[in-house]
Amino acid sequence: MSANFERLLPWLLRAVWASLPFTVGPALAAALDGRSRPVQAVASVLLWGTWTVVLLATLVPHPIGLTALRSAAPAALVAAVAAAAGGRGSAVSIGTAGSLGTAGLLMALAFLPETGALFVNGPAYPNERRLPLRVPGALLFGIIPGAWVLAVATPTAGLFLLAARRWVPGAVVLALGLALAATLFRSLHGLARRWVVFVPAGMVLHDPLSLTDPVLFRRQMIESLRPARAESQSLDLTQRAPGLALELVLREEAVLMLNERGNRSGRSATVDRLLFTPTRPGAVLREAGTRRVPTG
Repeated sequence: MSANFERLLPWLLRAVWASLPFTVGPALAAALDGRSRPVQAVASVLLWGTWTVVLLATLVPHPIGLTALRSAAPAALVAAVAAAAGGRGSAVSIGTAGSLGTAGLLMALAFLPETGALFVNGPAYPNERRLPLRVPGALLFGIIPGAWVLAVATPTAGLFLLAARRWVPGAVVLALGLALAATLFRSLHGLARRWVVFVPAGMVLHDPLSLTDPVLFRRQMIESLRPARAESQSLDLTQRAPGLALELVLREEAVLMLNERGNRSGRSATVDRLLFTPTRPGAVLREAGTRRVPTG
């Protein structure tokens, strides 16, 4: 996408999120009409609390904020769909149409690769540039959506059970939900902490899923950074992520410590070429060019 869109993106994202109380809010209020006051109060605290936290996250980009945004955006869409399904009458239908449109736009913006780059570069030093890696293919379908549902729905269900005065099941579900949310959100946040970063000395591969520690490849040891060939025999660190993989070819061998199940210290590997999959391979190659890293 163009540089103009990237400059506009933070403000567009903030504006869409800030508009939720005026677009999605009325549809949710209509859906909650007739519920008991404790249930309405719990829903109000959850909605306003989440809205405030994510709004602050959009104002101060950070990888933690990216996890918050990408957890809250699907919740907003699910809530809008639920409100639309439970709506009654043409007036409600008209309101929920706007609600669905705003929630859908938010969902699209939240998961743009440019949004990931915006948030992970929030705490970066001025002389470095982080470019996120794609999510492993095995996690995209089933595991991540399932983890998100458990992390969001379980503690929420516990709160609503307590609001309905179902004390014992509510307490049990809430305790289980908080423990699940802590564990699952930590794992989901790990996906937001995977990137290749260009620094004055060269480039660093920061991928806790594949490597026990970040690895610096100095510019002098890099022979080429290029789109990967289909028949490449390089060390595969793509985690089977969809999209175009890039191949890093080195002039000298480097020792990497690979993550391995059942082995906390990892497994060492000596390589002179490797593969990884960024969310924006073109942006990685352009950044490499400006940093005098050989490409092509």
